[in-house]
Amino acid sequence: MPVTPFYERIANDIRTKIKSGELKPGDKLPSISELCRQYGVSTQVIRSAMLTLRAEGLVEGHQGRGVYVRNAKG
Repeated sequence: MPVTPFYERIANDIRTKIKSGELKPGDKLPSISELCRQYGVSTQVIRSAMLTLRAEGLVEGHQGRGVYVRNAKG
């Protein structure tokens, strides 16, 4: 059985929090350094997770301001 990469596990965790309503549209995610501490991983792992979530349209980044949960479409 293949092992799920850390970035996928983190993306899954954040995705679950968004879908459950724990994280709502407009909520700011913790900083990358905070997420690194929380999950015990490197910056690159967190960036990969954020890229995955961004590609899915779940979050959006704003330079210098952070990453936010996107509003649901429709």
